[in-house]
Amino acid sequence: MRKEHSHQSEMVSQLLYGDCFKIISTKKEWVQISALEDEYTGWIDQKQFKSIAQKDAVDLTKKNALYTTQLVDYIENEDQSLSAVVLGSNMGGTGFLNQNYKGNCTQGIKEKAALVKTAYLYLNAPYLWGGKTPLGIDCSGLTQMIYRINGHSIPRDASQQVGLGQTLSFIDESEPGDLAFFDDQEGNIIHVGLLLENHYILHAHGRVRIDRIDQTGIYNFDTQQHSHKLRIIKKIL
Repeated sequence: MRKEHSHQSEMVSQLLYGDCFKIISTKKEWVQISALEDEYTGWIDQKQFKSIAQKDAVDLTKKNALYTTQLVDYIENEDQSLSAVVLGSNMGGTGFLNQNYKGNCTQGIKEKAALVKTAYLYLNAPYLWGGKTPLGIDCSGLTQMIYRINGHSIPRDASQQVGLGQTLSFIDESEPGDLAFFDDQEGNIIHVGLLLENHYILHAHGRVRIDRIDQTGIYNFDTQQHSHKLRIIKKIL
């Protein structure tokens, strides 16, 4: 998804295989869309989607989602050629595209402990602004995908995610799977990570990595200094 209707425009997010959206407007070979999952808007190329009925799109997003659990897998096309799909792709709509998928999927709402297991699948994925896949992901795309695969829908950006859940006063009150948010000097939320046990945090910074967290913020093992200033901790589930 691009910020503007141009291939040179900034990528603000990604649509994975099976993601549904509604069209807001069109401009030449581009369409402006709003994703059904989180209402995030951007521009995509008209050659990259197939139209389906609104009810089918809503059902596929809200009721019938089947998320892949492999880092990278493949689907079989009508002509028996193969196409790659990545972790967290929604395979519930393969029938609309006359494709076949035989890999492993997960469905439904999972308990909080499952968030951490999913999080480790993204470990060492390279950082990519706007990314949502193991091949490149940003901090809020990471937390959104971890929650999504386990049946919980949260917004796309860290500045939106911080509006969810219950505020915790201290790290010691948190549980694995809670989210920690970090701000800049102006007080803007600019980073988010998933809390693990024993004061560790998994987050996307250069790559998806695990660092220590304290009441000051994230302590980077490589630089031996704090990299992000803690603003707030939220219990989402």
